[in-house]
Amino acid sequence: MELDPRTTALVAVHCQGDIVGPTGAFADFFHQQVTERKVIDHIAALITTARTARATIVYTRVAWKPDFSDLDVNSPLLGIVAQSGCLKEGSELAEIIEPLIPHDEDIVLTHQRIGAFARTDLDTILRSKGITTVLFAGVATNASVEGTARVASDLGYRVVIVEDACSAATPTAHQASIDSLSLLADISTVDEVRAALTARVTSTRT
Repeated sequence: MELDPRTTALVAVHCQGDIVGPTGAFADFFHQQVTERKVIDHIAALITTARTARATIVYTRVAWKPDFSDLDVNSPLLGIVAQSGCLKEGSELAEIIEPLIPHDEDIVLTHQRIGAFARTDLDTILRSKGITTVLFAGVATNASVEGTARVASDLGYRVVIVEDACSAATPTAHQASIDSLSLLADISTVDEVRAALTARVTSTRT
């Protein structure tokens, strides 16, 4: 794998307390696989390497107004949000979790749909930075990761799914999504991505 940090963005999807945390609204769905697959540790390692290589780092987070006036419940997943009253803007569990806190130079994009391109400036932001390759990590593989990655592919980006830095509610759901995405994206690992970013930095400095 070859990656140019100057044209590469790492997108960390929904690393928020309500989604990946042990006490969040979606803990019963996602926390076990997040823990077993060491997703947070893997994303942290990716971010550290990407930051050192000076790649663009994007965090996507989903949050709604406290009164949910901007929540359109058109799917069972968003119905859970409405029923549980989670992911309200300003609440602690709607924020990025402590081990992955963004730096000032990182991009934090808040959206209200499953995919991060819908009704946002994500495409404009990436193009303004000259991004042509987008790496995806986060939760859930078969929902927001896949939904955002598919649009990225349609928009012409080279898409890379960092498989061991993603998880879903079950291993079966995760694998089915990966199998589907393999038709649209490169499926890679944390070690492969870190090696590619590090190799590029090393070759640039020599």
